Amino acid sequence: MALTLTTPNTILGVLEPKTNTERLLSNVAVVLIGSLLLAAAAVTKVPLQPVPVNLTTFAVAALAAGFGWRIGVATVALYIVEGLSGLPFFANGGGLAYVMSPTFGFILGYLPMAYIIGQAADRGASGRVVMLFIAMLIADAVVFAFGYLYLLSAAGIIASAGGALPKWLNPADLAGTAYNVAVKPFLLWDALKMLFAALTVTGLWTLSKKRA
Repeated sequence: MALTLTTPNTILGVLEPKTNTERLLSNVAVVLIGSLLLAAAAVTKVPLQPVPVNLTTFAVAALAAGFGWRIGVATVALYIVEGLSGLPFFANGGGLAYVMSPTFGFILGYLPMAYIIGQAADRGASGRVVMLFIAMLIADAVVFAFGYLYLLSAAGIIASAGGALPKWLNPADLAGTAYNVAVKPFLLWDALKMLFAALTVTGLWTLSKKRA
């Protein structure tokens, strides 16, 4: 049985080598290179506070759609491990202390994002821009939910411990200020990024099928 972590419905599945050894090596290389691309996307940013605008959601969406869910999730998982190990791969650095960062919930949300979009690609969405775009919007909404809820939880822990909350959080209205600062300003930007990612992947899918 051929060793594969993706499907023929993805760009990687179409282009990957045919032998088991070559597939394994190519999959390892793809995960490693993909994690580095995510790091590059994270540090390419407009430094707003508390959550910078960067290209990470675009990169996660595009990679998951191109690789499928298994390689996509593995790539995001490696990226998170690299960042927590101390490499400056997150938007504002790295290290274990980053788990209390306002943005860490968004980073955790990349895992289900890669799964949802990768599943859609594995099921044949790579060549269907509308279907892929819808899957990306759903997955991006999950990222926002993870980020928002994590931000509220972190703020609650800090407040209960007697710590000082960031100035942009109003203790009397944590839910409202967290949404207005960390979610609302980015909804349109992320919708545009998901559209661009869907168009990019479907375009590359067409080219890869011609090459195959």
